[in-house]
Amino acid sequence: MPDLRAVSEPPSTAVGDPAPPDGPAARADVVVVGGGIVGLATAYRLLERRPGLRLVLLEREPDLARHQTGHNSGVLHAGLYYAPGSLKARLCREGKAELEAFADAHAIPYRRIGKLVVAVEPAELPRLQALSERARANGVPGVELVGPERIREIEPHVRGLAGIWSPTTGIIDFRAVAFALADHVRRRGGTVETGRAVTGLRERSREVLVETTRGPIVAAGVVVCAGLWADRLARASGDRPRERIIPFRGDYYTLVGAAAELVRGLIYPVPDPRFPFLGVHFTRRIDGSVWAGPNAVLAGARAGYRRRDIDLRDLAEIVTSPGFLRLAARHWRAGLLELWRDLSKRAYLAELRRFIPELGPEDLVFGPSGVRAQAVDPDGSLVDDFRLGGSRRILHVRNAPSPAATASLAIGRVLAAEAIDRFELEGG
Repeated sequence: MPDLRAVSEPPSTAVGDPAPPDGPAARADVVVVGGGIVGLATAYRLLERRPGLRLVLLEREPDLARHQTGHNSGVLHAGLYYAPGSLKARLCREGKAELEAFADAHAIPYRRIGKLVVAVEPAELPRLQALSERARANGVPGVELVGPERIREIEPHVRGLAGIWSPTTGIIDFRAVAFALADHVRRRGGTVETGRAVTGLRERSREVLVETTRGPIVAAGVVVCAGLWADRLARASGDRPRERIIPFRGDYYTLVGAAAELVRGLIYPVPDPRFPFLGVHFTRRIDGSVWAGPNAVLAGARAGYRRRDIDLRDLAEIVTSPGFLRLAARHWRAGLLELWRDLSKRAYLAELRRFIPELGPEDLVFGPSGVRAQAVDPDGSLVDDFRLGGSRRILHVRNAPSPAATASLAIGRVLAAEAIDRFELEGG
């Protein structure tokens, strides 16, 4: 399994409840932790490969897809940005095709509306050329380098010096996909439980005791797809992950009235390797609305969708993390700029007007927010690729930022194959 670094057999005790509750534990062949799209895709793939498997999926929230899946911008990425040969590059390409086939089979609407990456300053042109070469190396179909006239043909209101046109990039409702996956899991005999949080994982020689807020479960193996809580549950299993999940909040504005007609598809900036995040962009969504954003500011809680959301435990873990402190020291200027744009609509608008000069303050209303679960290594570097790891009977998704939703069925396929092998799952 790519980048699956095995760790030694963990001790018999782990962080979490000090002892299992009295009484018999429920039993399962495998437990999947996390009801986002990656966890649901993993459960779907497991039951696809092993029909009759006693599978239980546990989600801490009262509903599925409450966090990154439910706050996703809805872009089906074609794979422009990712390092050739990386897990992201391969699984994004494979996962997009698998997800589109799944959507076709289940009448889930999606559209290939295309993405235009726009250079607005001369200094961006070499980076645009390098991005075009990377996209071709990744096998992204139909990629085209375009000039100002072609830019205006694709997006009449966008101004730029040059661009990359990716016609196969699309949009979809990832929550609809998640719910369809959950229906499949249930129909194939799997159990999906919401409102049941995992508090500890105790690995034994031939099984794992999963401690939860509604009693224990004993399983042959566990796959943890916990997103914003990935590192915390890794530690709760006795693992010692070197990365720490740092939550970054991203706020969007929504284009209203006639301004929504200024955007046909997806309009993105040229990524700057000096900065850790992509920058604000325009996204036409499957429901016809247009989002502008997101920015990227430190969230005060792992599920901190509002500026006032603060969790003291979460915040203490962030500010005492060596990786975050080094990241902040390296990018404090960019961080202050992001914070200023978060507080100032005028500053946010100025960034958007680099691409669409016609926009005015009356065209924007404050919209939704999301929180990105970003793994950061101790040296302060953002973990760029998907990172999967684990021990003999517990597999962890340690880092799965964008394009994880696009790649979800491919990630689930990789995890399911590894779980079947490691846990010796035979099915019913």
